[in-house]
Amino acid sequence: MQSLEITVIGAGYVGLSTAIALAMANHRVHVFERNLERLQALQNQCIPFAEPLLEIALQAVQDRIFFTANLAKALESSSMVMLAVGTPPTPAQGVDLSQVFDAVHQLAPYLNQTPRVIVLKSTVPVGTSEEITATLKNLAPNAVFSVSSNPEFLRQGRALRDAVFPDRIVLGTSQTWALEQLEMLYAPIIEGKIQVPPELEPFRPTQPIPVLRVSNASAELAKYAANAFLAMKISFINEIANVCDATSADVDEIVSVLALDKRIGSDFLQAGLGYGGSCFPKDTRALNQLASKSGYEFRLLRAVIEVNSQQRFKALERLERVLNGFRGKRIAVLGLSFKPDTDDLRESIGLELSLELLARGASVVAHDPMLEQMNVKSIPTNTNLEMCLTDADAAILVTEWLEYKNADWTELGKVMKQRIILDGRNALPKNTLLEAGFSYLAIGRNL
Repeated sequence: MQSLEITVIGAGYVGLSTAIALAMANHRVHVFERNLERLQALQNQCIPFAEPLLEIALQAVQDRIFFTANLAKALESSSMVMLAVGTPPTPAQGVDLSQVFDAVHQLAPYLNQTPRVIVLKSTVPVGTSEEITATLKNLAPNAVFSVSSNPEFLRQGRALRDAVFPDRIVLGTSQTWALEQLEMLYAPIIEGKIQVPPELEPFRPTQPIPVLRVSNASAELAKYAANAFLAMKISFINEIANVCDATSADVDEIVSVLALDKRIGSDFLQAGLGYGGSCFPKDTRALNQLASKSGYEFRLLRAVIEVNSQQRFKALERLERVLNGFRGKRIAVLGLSFKPDTDDLRESIGLELSLELLARGASVVAHDPMLEQMNVKSIPTNTNLEMCLTDADAAILVTEWLEYKNADWTELGKVMKQRIILDGRNALPKNTLLEAGFSYLAIGRNL
């Protein structure tokens, strides 16, 4: 299979995961990164954030991936440029595209008569591809290029697996030559002709990966639609859990019934404190704003967002009643990353709850297995789980790390002032906790 020369602009979570996966597919990948601290780490084969297997994979492809802060050098022989920069939320809950268009303006002087495919990996609103095309035509009127949308569907904690064995590949483009280039790019992945770390071999698909060839607009909207639908499943099961708490039903038993319906499935039906992270909150709000600006009231999505924003406080109020108020109580918060196997604190429910507890007069200490990699200054923390729980009136499980699931709660309970735990992810062994004398609070579980 033909090897391509590719430039990836941005070595963040999406850009770096994608670049390493494409290098594993035997392409030569040049990664442009302006952050010199991050650049130096990558040049030394170190991943600047927590993500399983990425460092092993980077070392395996070091002869096919190159990191630089020199854009001219990165673009020198590339026929394809991937934009993988951040699109954070604006104060009005829209999408900040400044990094995208900053990259476009930097790229423009290097475009010429050599055909180049400009690929959008960043999550952007519908119409962004058209805006980029118009901008580049104005800045480089004689250049030959095509702007295509190729959304990523990476899950933190499983990024490499999702990059090399994706559920589907979405190619949004209107020009045949650009589509041919994209198909050539992904051919090794589509056909399964890619070498991966041994840990990923069990996940290798037995059938070719589906490729969907769609318009740019559909590709841009598809990413938002996918995240919004998954967020809806989370908010839905949390609403069912709340009904369970008001009745004698058990949400775990409800999920076991739903999961056997092939039309529903079991994924994203774990009741808890709601979703956080860098994607679901941002993308649901952005899609809601996009719909509003387009003249449509997306009432279902608004409900999903509202349910999620309230869910964590419903659980907190239940604990507050059990403790007869938070003032003067010591609360241990277990988990600050928005999900296991990452050190990402964006839209962290653990941080949000900790600040709320402090505002209500509690004494808070937080723990996370990745705490040493995090820059947490707004709340008290402790890297030792037992010390975090010592003299605590209650503990709140926020992130379902294996360290918490597999902990010896019988022993840990002995250091607590009161054996009260709010299992915000329904992840802990409730029978073990009850036998150890805990007052066990969960989300929708009938005890």
